[in-house]
Amino acid sequence: MSIGARSRAVLASLGTLGLALAAAVSPASAATGTPTTPTHLFNGNRDCSADAGRPTYLWAGTGLVVEGVPGTTDPGGNPSVGVRYQAWPVTDPTHITTVTRDHASTGFEAPATLPAEALADGQTYAWQAQTVIGSAVSDWSAPCYVTIDDTRPANAPTVTSPNYPPDVWNQGGDRVEFKLGANGVDDVGGYEFSWQQDLPVIGTSIGDHGIPQPVDPYEDTRYFKRADSSDGSATLSLVPPRGSGVLTLWVRSLDRAYNGSATASYTFRVGSTAPTVTPSDPSPEFGEPATFTLTPDPALQAKSPVVSYSVETTGGADDRTVEVPAAADGTARVTLTLDGLYGESLWVSSKSADGWVSDQATWSVSYDTTPTVASDVYPEYGSGGGAGVPGTFTLTPKVKDVVSYTYSFNGDPEVTVPATADGGASLDWTPAAAGDYDLMVYATTGSGLRLAPYDYYFTVN
Repeated sequence: MSIGARSRAVLASLGTLGLALAAAVSPASAATGTPTTPTHLFNGNRDCSADAGRPTYLWAGTGLVVEGVPGTTDPGGNPSVGVRYQAWPVTDPTHITTVTRDHASTGFEAPATLPAEALADGQTYAWQAQTVIGSAVSDWSAPCYVTIDDTRPANAPTVTSPNYPPDVWNQGGDRVEFKLGANGVDDVGGYEFSWQQDLPVIGTSIGDHGIPQPVDPYEDTRYFKRADSSDGSATLSLVPPRGSGVLTLWVRSLDRAYNGSATASYTFRVGSTAPTVTPSDPSPEFGEPATFTLTPDPALQAKSPVVSYSVETTGGADDRTVEVPAAADGTARVTLTLDGLYGESLWVSSKSADGWVSDQATWSVSYDTTPTVASDVYPEYGSGGGAGVPGTFTLTPKVKDVVSYTYSFNGDPEVTVPATADGGASLDWTPAAAGDYDLMVYATTGSGLRLAPYDYYFTVN
């Protein structure tokens, strides 16, 4: 998962193109108008902070990308311009580092990279930008303030749960409460978590004109949680991804620069919370409506009342999932027509008021929808008759509503014959030669459903 389309590293690589550590910019070949102060200032794909008391914290292990959009008083001239960036420690404004972008387009971000060796870990810097056209320069932008943080949190966070202890099988139904601790790290700003071991990547998408679109990762509450207090601790309340089994939450802490700690994990166990599925007829007929009563797990119902069920069918002619609302006591009834040629299964999970989704209960039935085939002259798996000797094959359905049969001898073109009023049929056939034969036949229902085929093997004398 990536919050943005490009990573910090990609933009940093792009930012090195056409840069020079110089104090002046070569004259631009097509520049017109008067340069104007760059706008849309960003650093490390994050917003510029103009507040010296609240700098942006950034990792700069391979340098720090700074960027702004240069402009002129004649934007219609589409000039090529340069952009100059300078940075200095706020404790020593005379120690200035300058980098330039010699060739940039007005109206588009012009990134440059402040070298890593000019940026000390833990130091706060100010930087600013100006547009350059030949010997003409704009005013400097207002300073942006950044604090370099190249040190990841030294310790993995602590993870505990007061209501789902790790060493027992827990009754499911309540949301899982987690307590996250900084574990001695003094600059934890929040946490990143997932039910998968691979945690999300924090990135930034790039919009029109190359302008970054930074987002606060903590707004994505599926994976991020801001610290609740100054000591870096936080609490989570989560519904697990499945209703039972061995579950693990993976967590790492993030400092203010979003540097991640080592990953901690918390594993716990949840017993089954599956509902009970009871058919009104233990052996529902093929193709006929069947009613099922859905009953919640009693302990789950006591913790958080069941409000609905998800019923998935598999093996049928038209597999589907239906949502069924529950009554006040958590029960529900659903009527389905079962038409799986070989059988059909139901997979049923309940959903509670607090969002808990149970594991699935399974109910299944088997069907034989092949026709019965019989012949006095040519018995199945036997021999009889002979070349030129006619034989009759009697077809009998095992299910209702059969309207026709389709058959083929040894892969010859298929032939369809209508069924009689009782759903049966007979066919007359005369072999041209002796040998082994396979009669393949299947029935079709009044709704157009093609039933399971049957292969009838015999030998002609």
